[in-house]
Amino acid sequence: MSSQLVRPRHGRVIAGVCAGLADRFGLSPFVVRVLFLVSCLLPGPQFVIYLALWILLPSEG
Repeated sequence: MSSQLVRPRHGRVIAGVCAGLADRFGLSPFVVRVLFLVSCLLPGPQFVIYLALWILLPSEG
């Protein structure tokens, strides 16, 4: 489990947000992506949060 929340250079599909969250919490990026897609079926600000994390999370490097 990583101690920082960053967008990794490896494992990026779109912006690396799900891969960064997966690295931080010790999960598979696939699992985090599936959870995000399932959460999109529920009402809420999922896309806004994803865009905010894309902007706010620093890139690994």
